[in-house]
Amino acid sequence: MLAQRLARLPRNLPAFLMLAFVLPLLAGCGYNTIPTAEENAKAAWSEVLNQYQRRADLIPNLVETVKGYASHEKDVLEGVVEARAKATQVTVTPETLSDPNAFKAFQENQSGLTSALSRLLAVVENYPDLKANQNFLALQAQLEGTENRIAVARRDYIQAVKDYNLTLRTFPSVLWATFWFRSNQPFQNFTVAEDKLEAPKVNFGTGQGG
Repeated sequence: MLAQRLARLPRNLPAFLMLAFVLPLLAGCGYNTIPTAEENAKAAWSEVLNQYQRRADLIPNLVETVKGYASHEKDVLEGVVEARAKATQVTVTPETLSDPNAFKAFQENQSGLTSALSRLLAVVENYPDLKANQNFLALQAQLEGTENRIAVARRDYIQAVKDYNLTLRTFPSVLWATFWFRSNQPFQNFTVAEDKLEAPKVNFGTGQGG
């Protein structure tokens, strides 16, 4: 009789029972830790890209405004335009954050743009009328705010990547990285030198440099 009852049970019942047993274990021992940390890092990177793009979008108007008062500063102006072009050429998408070469090129180009902006804004010190121009003052405020947003976005990304990379190396999530999420690779992060770069000195309201 027992054999007949067992025969009437669905053939896939053992699989369902196993699944019901295993799923809570998967959740309890960190199965979701890796994909959650990965998505957090990707979201943080998207915000970094948004803020760098915001800075790039400000530059054409900034260059044109400066050119109206200091057109003979050709080398400095062209330097900013060229640096902006390089900074927007290299794209590191959330899907390619594990590519060290692309990430290095991105860092170097953004650093080059920061340096070019610093040189441009230092030149502005020689033009009191430009520093008092309302359009320039508005751009200066936007640029200063954007540099602050870049710093915050980069800080959040650095932390998110540290958390994600740690999940790939520590127990118990390292087990999932080894046997399940084998295609997941550590994400690249900003170097210490890049993280300590100072934002361009754009506070010209007092008429003093820096």
